[in-house]
Amino acid sequence: MAKASSVLQSTLLPPFSPLPKLRFQTSTVSLPPSPPFRCRQGIHCSVSAGETTRRSVEEAPDISWGCEIDSLENATSLQNWLSDSGLPPQKMSIDKVDIGERGLVASQNLRKGEKLLFVPPSLVISADSGWTNPEAGEVMKRYDVPDWPLLATYLISEASFQKSSRWYNYISALPRQPYSLLYWTRTELDMYLEASQIRERAIERITNVVGTYEDLRSRIFSKHPNLFPKEVFNDDTFKWSFGILFSRLVRLPSMDGRFALVPWADMLNHNCEVETYLDYDKSSKGVVFTADRPYQPGEQVFISYGNKSNGELLLSYGFVPREGTNPSDSVELAVSLRKNDACYKEKLDALKKHGLSTPQCFPVRITGWPLELMAYAYLVVSPPEMRNSFEEMAKAASNKSSTNKDLKYPEIEEEALQFILDTCEASISKYTRFLKESGSMDLDITSPKQLNRKAFLKQLAVDLSTSERRILYRAQYILRRRLRDIRSGELKALRLFSGLRNFFKS
Repeated sequence: MAKASSVLQSTLLPPFSPLPKLRFQTSTVSLPPSPPFRCRQGIHCSVSAGETTRRSVEEAPDISWGCEIDSLENATSLQNWLSDSGLPPQKMSIDKVDIGERGLVASQNLRKGEKLLFVPPSLVISADSGWTNPEAGEVMKRYDVPDWPLLATYLISEASFQKSSRWYNYISALPRQPYSLLYWTRTELDMYLEASQIRERAIERITNVVGTYEDLRSRIFSKHPNLFPKEVFNDDTFKWSFGILFSRLVRLPSMDGRFALVPWADMLNHNCEVETYLDYDKSSKGVVFTADRPYQPGEQVFISYGNKSNGELLLSYGFVPREGTNPSDSVELAVSLRKNDACYKEKLDALKKHGLSTPQCFPVRITGWPLELMAYAYLVVSPPEMRNSFEEMAKAASNKSSTNKDLKYPEIEEEALQFILDTCEASISKYTRFLKESGSMDLDITSPKQLNRKAFLKQLAVDLSTSERRILYRAQYILRRRLRDIRSGELKALRLFSGLRNFFKS
């Protein structure tokens, strides 16, 4: 797999709107030592920097191509075809691995700083790739379909031609069921991810994928049924193709930011401690990555899928890294205006002016929270006499603004911090309730296969909830300490003032 973009490109009407990727400045608070709190010691996952659990298979859609996720036979055929098609001799080979079912392992000593792969552009799938059915490709380009839905349709089209397609060996090596929240039912999302904001992201993504297919069907496929028959181009196949894109599509900065599928390279698994990515190397004229550590023969070689939280990794790739191993981990905290606020409408208008809403989510990390969250909290708790500052607060809360975000309102700082603490603790309560109930949760299974799947989904949800709650516990601790310091300082000042007043009275 490659570092996949989590941002969808806008497409036909109705718009397949990009999923928001908010960027915030992290509050530069001086963090005290971490408090003791109970955490599970063994979070297991399929692609992580630790021990793993096997992924189970859902009742798959009716997809006649691809393979089981751990199939080495199809992967070996892919390697042979790539070699025959111009892939240079490799220093890695595909094998079954503990982390990720199958992956690339070193076949000889690899040095730190060594460039690897060298996949030529002729073996890369992009929006410019030739179609086995050229007429279908011409129709899609005539409608000016953006890259994401174009590539999703291209994958299905090529897969349907099977051995007649140039990409037959590659598609045969792709998983028949990509690991993605696209394959979770609404009931499962509601049941297992009720405490996490990733549930809303997953629902939005599923809605976008379905909307994109319906748009393509009504505007293009229905007008050209001979080129895009419904038995091939349907809900199930688009769920499969978008699952492949979410988990494998890479953006290559040195090829003008082109989105591409890179066969062979997408067999590399993710490690949170690795900081190397795929890109096109102009000198060697191939897609490469640079090893950021040495590898011995037989060791699995890793790349990074990007600085993503555990929730984002579950959303696109279907795994949760082992607890505490992901330095990019965060939890989305949803905060809202108070509807009984006398200035509710004024504050809401100020938020909308800067592209914000109520509720609004902000990422909280183990190292702190963004300055935008504090600005939003100031707005929530500000009294009517501060209405002249509403605009400034809303602007600072927006990630689209370059204004000074580190606002200071000492007169309401305590109340703002208490608001964030109350929101954190309400969220912690949801996670705690889910984790407590998950042990006795009715899995509602009808077959051993479904039992394995349901148990696996529940375990993923438990792993995610545990890691997200851990971050909130840390934020809770920091907030309580800051509030204690503020209140103890106020008490000291009050005592000093009272002492001086009594002195002068006497």
